[in-house]
Amino acid sequence: MMAASLAQGASDLNSGIDLQYVDPGVRAQDDFYRHVNGKWLAATAIPADKGSYDMFEYLADKTEQQLRGIVEELGKSVDPSDPDQRKIADLYSSFMDERAIERAGLEPLSAEFARVDALDSAGGIPALIAHLQRIGVSTPYTPQVHQDAKDSSRYVFDLGQDGLGMPDRDYYLLDQAEMKKTREAYGRHVAKMLALAGDVRARSDARAILALETALARIQWTKVELRDPVKAYNKYRFSELSRLAPGYDWDGYLAAAGVKGRIDYVIVGQPTYIAALGRLIKRTPISTWRAYFRWQILSDAAPYLGKAFVDEHFAFYGTTLAGIERNRDRWKRGLRLVDSSIGEGLGRLYVAAYFPAESKARMERLVANLLAAYRADIETLDWMGEQTRRHAQEKLAKFQTKIGYPSKWRDYGGLRIAKDDLLGNVGRAREFEYQRNVDKLGGPIDRTEWGMTPQTINAYYNPEQNEIVFPAAILQAPFFDAAADDAANYGAIGAVIGHEISHGFDDQGSQYDGNGDLLAPPGWFTQADLDRFQAKAHALVAQYAAYSPVPGYPINGELTLGENIADNSGLAIAYKAYVLSLAGRPAPVIDGLTGAQRFFYGFAQVWRGKERDNLLIMQIKTDPHSPDAIRGQVPEMNQAPFYDAFGVKPGDKMYLPPERRVSMW
Repeated sequence: MMAASLAQGASDLNSGIDLQYVDPGVRAQDDFYRHVNGKWLAATAIPADKGSYDMFEYLADKTEQQLRGIVEELGKSVDPSDPDQRKIADLYSSFMDERAIERAGLEPLSAEFARVDALDSAGGIPALIAHLQRIGVSTPYTPQVHQDAKDSSRYVFDLGQDGLGMPDRDYYLLDQAEMKKTREAYGRHVAKMLALAGDVRARSDARAILALETALARIQWTKVELRDPVKAYNKYRFSELSRLAPGYDWDGYLAAAGVKGRIDYVIVGQPTYIAALGRLIKRTPISTWRAYFRWQILSDAAPYLGKAFVDEHFAFYGTTLAGIERNRDRWKRGLRLVDSSIGEGLGRLYVAAYFPAESKARMERLVANLLAAYRADIETLDWMGEQTRRHAQEKLAKFQTKIGYPSKWRDYGGLRIAKDDLLGNVGRAREFEYQRNVDKLGGPIDRTEWGMTPQTINAYYNPEQNEIVFPAAILQAPFFDAAADDAANYGAIGAVIGHEISHGFDDQGSQYDGNGDLLAPPGWFTQADLDRFQAKAHALVAQYAAYSPVPGYPINGELTLGENIADNSGLAIAYKAYVLSLAGRPAPVIDGLTGAQRFFYGFAQVWRGKERDNLLIMQIKTDPHSPDAIRGQVPEMNQAPFYDAFGVKPGDKMYLPPERRVSMW
């Protein structure tokens, strides 16, 4: 079936390409990313309050201004028939009232500190952990309620490793100079924060906390190990947990967590970690655990305390870790709190004001074209045999698409917000969300639920529900421009759509069937097809690992594999969908660029971005995505249509011999 075209008359549309940023001094055949974005890269400075600046940040800034207008207007007048409006206004007001926050000091934390001070033995740790998890404080492991990966008809309570104050175990364990420097800064930061809170043993407590977190880091799984969903699915009946961590009061934890009586098993993501944690709890002095939990409470609350705490918290997490020069304006931080606490309530107002119905309709047609291209491509893939091909088509047919905003908005009726109680609001909002999730246990799967708010500049694929989700806020230029010709939109948002769909078939998503059930290896692949797929994947790992955005810090090709597959596959399928959309007609030439050229320009310009080195290092260590400059350059080198569009030949720097190009789709 021929895919429907999105195009209006070509004469009515612009190219969708920011030609003002093209650097004619850089050949497209040598460095396509800098050719498309060179003038922007040369002229743009990273704002002082950011660690990076790219098109996601650009749209986030634009959307923040829109949200600010909505929220500040609510401060003047709310619709009494909409209870969310008063909650949004009062939560934002409680954050913006700096005088009240300074007057309150640490008093709002006194009950939590007293709870920790009452801890007199390791036997009380499980119940304390359960309580802190309810109010969103970091603990050595964290629960998550989600669809059971091996039973798509029910929800499960999942336990995963956590509890570090720095971004990853590498920050505690590696001997690289930058890691050592950061560790030393973290120790000073912990001591200073504790001293601000009146701890007379701040330095010794900081040393004990750092030593405990280092011990946690040693027993945690690496980011690459965490990517294996089969390895991370370990089902334990409640009665079996005592064998995993003997002496740990699992009954007390499960009761305090509110899950007893709702379910009879949990999924343990990293059993070796939980077992080692049980031993670590026994051999660590209770005084160290008290210091650790007090620190976690204080650190978590710091952004909502007085100026001294806010500044010191930012000095480490903003400046030391990410290289950011100054904190974000207070109104921006206030909006972030509202978004994380009453996100869909705010999103409902945002969609009504800023998301036109025609954008959703055009996006739906674009997604349909991408799915049609995938259906056609599956039939021609050189690494899929007939059995795997059939299963791939079955999975694709079950894909669910969500665009713009949820069909059913979240109910915040049980959330109490007080205009004069910031920390209380933060805790109640977190506990409300915790309980909302726990209440799902034992009930049917809600497939209308969203994992992002409509105002989020992002998109995602959820393998457990086999769905692709595109929030309203990302459907803006340069990702999606309703006034632009199809080519740029296919290269931009089309590649994003293709990216998300491909996650259903990458090294992780391919382990789930169309219902969202996790299968034993080789999943719905035959072993021979899986071997061919993995050979291509290994080549992609090596290709990306050759890049070091910061000297001495190469990209981890294994950690970024899924996203790199998606970037390359999404671009390939988006181009095929664009060709399908032309229905055999020649693409118009606009601004002197052919349709194929505009397609690739559209792709490269959405990855315009700059990052500070500190943040790049953190991204390389922790983020499954490659940096923007890599995402906007490497995928083109694997695409035959790119070579044709720009006449790339041997000797050009963008040229890869055909045998070195990695083509999944």
